[in-house]
Amino acid sequence: MTPDEMLTGKYISMLNRLGQAHLAAKMKAHDIGSGQYSFLLILYHHDGLSQEALSAKLLIDKGTTARAISKLEAAGYVRRTKNREDRRAYHVFLTDKARELQPELHQAIMEWNEKMLEVLSPEERLQLYSMLKRISDNTLKNLKECEGTHTTE
Repeated sequence: MTPDEMLTGKYISMLNRLGQAHLAAKMKAHDIGSGQYSFLLILYHHDGLSQEALSAKLLIDKGTTARAISKLEAAGYVRRTKNREDRRAYHVFLTDKARELQPELHQAIMEWNEKMLEVLSPEERLQLYSMLKRISDNTLKNLKECEGTHTTE
């Protein structure tokens, strides 16, 4: 294997792009773009989060979150309400339309996951999940340490 073939991010990025394309195709009829479904997934488990909390959970900047939520709101999947204490902040709630879509969205995600992993045994899948979780946790820890260094300078 060449050094260029050993770049982990290359493969993770490729899988993410391919997964985004798969979900975009599956959700096109529902007017949901590839950058929007992840917000629904978080809200299915944490309905009523603030836009800022959504940004933090997804590690996405606030502007991107605001645009995605605006599109979901225009399509009728979410509604925003102003925070009572901070009138500049919004909380995001799912609509019935979004709740009705949940099984179909979940099915599309599970189909993609199965297509990706069909070449792995159940044991290999567990190993992969374990390794990806360790890598993610370590990367987040390193990012937080790096940000801490920059914020104190």
